Amino acid sequence: MNQEKSLFAAHALLPGGWAQNVLLRWDAQGRFTSVQADAEAPQGTMRAAGPVLPGMPNLHSHAFQRGFAGLSEFRGQAQDSFWSWRNLMYRFAARLSPQHLEAIATWLYIEMLEAGYTSVCEFHYLHHQPDGQPYAPDSELSLALLRAAKTAGIGITLLPVLYQNSGFGGLPPGDGQKRFIRSTDNMLRLLEALAPACAAQGAALGLAPHSLRAVAPDALKEAVQGLHALNAQAPVHIHIAEQMVEVNACLQWSGQRPVAWLLEHMPVDARWCLVHATHMDDAEYAAAAASQAVAGLCPLTEANLGDGIFDLPRWQAGAGRWGIGSDSHIGVNAAEELMMLEYSQRLQSQQRNVAASAQQPHVASHMMLAAVQGGAQAAGRDVAGLAVGQQADCVVLDGEHFALAGLPVAEQLDSHVFACSRSNAVASVWVAGQCQVEQGRHTLHRSAQQAFVAARSALLA
Repeated sequence: MNQEKSLFAAHALLPGGWAQNVLLRWDAQGRFTSVQADAEAPQGTMRAAGPVLPGMPNLHSHAFQRGFAGLSEFRGQAQDSFWSWRNLMYRFAARLSPQHLEAIATWLYIEMLEAGYTSVCEFHYLHHQPDGQPYAPDSELSLALLRAAKTAGIGITLLPVLYQNSGFGGLPPGDGQKRFIRSTDNMLRLLEALAPACAAQGAALGLAPHSLRAVAPDALKEAVQGLHALNAQAPVHIHIAEQMVEVNACLQWSGQRPVAWLLEHMPVDARWCLVHATHMDDAEYAAAAASQAVAGLCPLTEANLGDGIFDLPRWQAGAGRWGIGSDSHIGVNAAEELMMLEYSQRLQSQQRNVAASAQQPHVASHMMLAAVQGGAQAAGRDVAGLAVGQQADCVVLDGEHFALAGLPVAEQLDSHVFACSRSNAVASVWVAGQCQVEQGRHTLHRSAQQAFVAARSALLA
């Protein structure tokens, strides 16, 4: 029996740019078998309600922080910063149970789908009970995230975090970090234990050494070697150069800036995602781009935490690869992350339309394609757009939405990113050939939202 399904789009954003009259076909495994432009729609074929976009990978997520979003927007000292925010976040994290985490993550992943994300890289560092003792099983919180992704219907790359120290030079962890701590051997055992569960739902499994300040050099090398002994292609994600305090501490410790140290001491390549990488000098920008690692940019969170501005033109001048993530989930919207990234570049350069290219003069089209390619690489999954062999992940915009109606297709995407006035122009979302969002809503929207509110209320009681 032929299990192939199809969708016809008047306009679709293919890897090479916009195409007309596109017939998308996928098989029972949810992979594209044919992407044909200038086609005719066979009788009975589903027709998209508007332009079809590739599904966006979210390359950096701390799911539990969705429950904390908006709760630190008050001045608690003379000068608030990332570090004062972190102390408040630790207090929130100390109270989470597996049930809280699963409820928060399920709702978050539904929000992501409704906002145009079709997969997520979960940078997961909340491992143990509040007193630091392991759960039984030790993988309980990781499994809660896998269950949440399966319930929501989003693709996931699970990235358990290796966290051992509170600062450069092997400083012992603080009391607020005891839920995060694992030895290197313990982490590698966790990865072995999680591999079957990830494989069972088509999830990828990688490793996230938290940062250079949290993992000493010998442990970093041993962990990455152990990961790649299990799976040579597994992704490695690391926070790096997010704050100038971190850069200066790394200089004091090693005599080098963080990205320079990492590139000299570790085999950084296309399997790596350098999350934030905000504060680099010219040599670091050039060398990191040449490594083929992905820069993991989280513009809304970076703005919220006062991190600084990533220099996108300098990165792209070296053919650097990049993608977007929602990180702390102060906002959960793929279009708004792209808008914030472009606007930060405009503020820094005092120019407009900074992220466009000669091939793609429309800013949103260029950014969408670049972020999908970089996000797929960072995820370690075949989610690189509307192309044969890739997973059938796609987002259909509502062509009748007030911000899009009557516009040429490239301007429709520009308006989706820059002119939706915080409304949502996403009509439907498909993941692995399954429709997860219809008419802008996930079928579990209401029940998952209620469970999220109940979990957050319990945590704040």
